[in-house]
Order: sequence, then C-alpha cells, then structure tokens
Amino acid sequence: MKTEDVVVQVAGAVGANLEEILLETDRMDWRPKSLPGLFEKMLWRDEETGASIALIRFDQGTSIPTPHSHASNQFMFCLQGHYEYTATGVTLKPGSFYCNPKGNVHGPTLAHEDTIVLEIYDGPHYPQMPDWYTDEQDAR
Repeated sequence: MKTEDVVVQVAGAVGANLEEILLETDRMDWRPKSLPGLFEKMLWRDEETGASIALIRFDQGTSIPTPHSHASNQFMFCLQGHYEYTATGVTLKPGSFYCNPKGNVHGPTLAHEDTIVLEIYDGPHYPQMPDWYTDEQDAR
C-alpha cells in the first residue's frame, strides 16, 4: 500500500513546507532496502533539506557492516527489539533514545532480535552512498 493511500487527514499548511498529516502506519507496507533484512516506512521527508522521519525495521541478524558517519544529526527511538553498535556496546532496547551527532563515526551494528526504531534525521543521511546499499533511494 502506498503512503498516499493511508493518509487519513490532511489539513492546511502550518509552515512553509509542512502540512498536518496523520498516517495509519499499520496499514503501510514495509519497503525493503537493498541491504537484506532492512526495511522502512517513510513517514515524512523534506525534499529540500533531506530531513526525514521513518520507521526502520531490522530483521534479527541484520547488520550495518562497517563504521560510517552521517551528514546530519541522527536520532533513534527503539520501539521493539535489541540493536547494538558492536564496536562500542551502545545498545538500544525498547524505550531507548539514541542521538548520533553529525559526522560522528559509529558502527558496525547488529540486530540481536527483530528490531523497530523510529529514526529521525535533521538533514541528508549520508555524505555519500554507503557501499552496503545498491539503490540510492536507500541512502536518502
């Protein structure tokens, strides 16, 4: 089901590029990314700045394989599962909030269980597309 199909309310503009929306995320399909075991439900994106809010699902055993950094600040709130940054031992479990500042190198990671996080970027995701993706859409 496309995102447009599950928007149940759209009101007038409340900012220059922002409208009030309500999404029924349980009716949205998970979009598979090109890294096996990684999926997303894009909730909101600002095409001008690259900022975004998405639900991200990692199947158990899925790993971001190498250290990397982001071109903006990354925020994650764990809704379900057990997700670890293996080099540092930073672990997200339900209720955990994680902030990774722009340019900070982190990773690799491992999903010890099926994991869902709410992920927010305040700008573009990566300075360049990581080599674990084969589709540029996955790095936006």
